Amino acid sequence: LKKGDHIILGNGRDRTMLAEILELGKKKVRVHLLKNVVPGPRTSRFLYLYLSILKRRNFEFALEKATELAKKFSETMTQADGLIVVSPEYNHGIPGELKMTLDQLYKEYKHKPIGICGVSEGHMGGARMVEQLRLVSIELQMVPIRTAVYFFDVENIFDEKGKFLKEETYQKRLKTFFDELTWYAKALKTAREKV
Repeated sequence: LKKGDHIILGNGRDRTMLAEILELGKKKVRVHLLKNVVPGPRTSRFLYLYLSILKRRNFEFALEKATELAKKFSETMTQADGLIVVSPEYNHGIPGELKMTLDQLYKEYKHKPIGICGVSEGHMGGARMVEQLRLVSIELQMVPIRTAVYFFDVENIFDEKGKFLKEETYQKRLKTFFDELTWYAKALKTAREKV
């Protein structure tokens, strides 16, 4: 790498930018962001950098906060009678962050229902993520409900103020989803209390 080279920077999830190296040293790199780009097939022309540098004190702070959040998540899931996950599809599956979050717990999920809603800009509504998450949830000893909700063309279902524009389209499916999740939550709670 040298001054003037173009590189692709990204956070590994939803933001990818084309940048030009302005300064390159042993301890410092300065870049100029040229434009946002849509992730596409990788070519040898660009170097993809997906990393976050944490210095020791920042790492310790991040670890402390992550531990606090994990404890709160554990307490919440222990008291909960079920779980609803609303997630986009990422590379035809579950986003890594969601998988890492789910993997933090195990016994707290046991014999509890999970309702899954997929989100996508395309016409499938995150269907592949929903199917993959069903398999993962079974391994976590959860009970995935049959009904899922697929929010497709997500850029056009909310207005500028965040108001849901497709209520009529989703109303029946959402009612079925919540009725089924509630039934399983009550039935499984009764069963868990008997064991």
